[in-house]
Amino acid sequence: MRRTVTAAAAAVLLLTTVGCDVQARREIAAEKKATEQGPPPPARVAQACKVQGRTPKIGIVPINLQALFFNQINTGAQTVARKAGAQVQIVNGNDDSTTQANAIDDMVAGHYDAIIVDAVDTEGIKPAIRRAKAAGIPVVAVDATVDDPAVATQVGTANAEGGRQLGEALVKSSGGKGEIGVVGALNSTIQNERQKGFTDAVTAGGMKIKTVVDGRNIQENAQTAAENLLTGNPGLPYAYATGEPALIGLAAAVVGQQRTDDLKVVGWDLSTQAADGLRAGWITGVVQQNTFQFGYEAMNAAIDLACKRTAPKDVPVPTQIVTPANVKDYLYYLEK
Repeated sequence: MRRTVTAAAAAVLLLTTVGCDVQARREIAAEKKATEQGPPPPARVAQACKVQGRTPKIGIVPINLQALFFNQINTGAQTVARKAGAQVQIVNGNDDSTTQANAIDDMVAGHYDAIIVDAVDTEGIKPAIRRAKAAGIPVVAVDATVDDPAVATQVGTANAEGGRQLGEALVKSSGGKGEIGVVGALNSTIQNERQKGFTDAVTAGGMKIKTVVDGRNIQENAQTAAENLLTGNPGLPYAYATGEPALIGLAAAVVGQQRTDDLKVVGWDLSTQAADGLRAGWITGVVQQNTFQFGYEAMNAAIDLACKRTAPKDVPVPTQIVTPANVKDYLYYLEK
């Protein structure tokens, strides 16, 4: 009888294991398919034209080429340019406003027909944008908001509003109690706006910002800053990351210090590390911007302006909040 019971129990365990294995394989296959499907294509592609007998030359100056976020903007822009027949040159801004300004000046000297820039410093980039306008070259600002009449078209999202929404979600899930550590990028206008929107929301809801550390929008720096944050605050219950490098660095620190059971994290921009944290449940919310749409809209505006057509002054692009419950629907953001 004992052998019969043991055999039956073993059979049940085997069936359970096989069933779990099959389900896991199905989930992995579904996630792989979702990741590979790619983003929705552009709803519109600007009409092709000739500028002085050639195809338009469009320059792109991103903040950096490290973050998946900026590469996806570039991919979206290149998709539209390829379909419209425009030439594209990308110059890495290397997280430096002077480098970006020099790149814009070089494109002006090279007689580009339009320039797209994602500004590190939205004040510091203004003189270069004004020089481009004076030379008759329109500039499209993408992502970072550059409040200047010299900007022909602004494509982006409300960064402070996204931070506020995430802050309000954290207040709701925490009951308005607890301290928060912030991994920011104090050299980035965009991320300072996100930090302020979040801070205003959580403090109004009864929570407290414990410490802010500066990752400078560089992944390695952000990880070091996050490690210092967690080491100096061993009982910290919540943390917020203001951008992709900050969230990747924070995720590495949380995993490395084995804090996944007692620390909840929210932040900006999906990555493989962020998706892993969402699936595991210790990352509870990520603001995801439609990066590919940023690229589509910026390039459409640049081509229209290069072809002497009108373009909207402002093109808003909505954000989405990714949670453990819906992360599978956004996995295409893990591809460049």
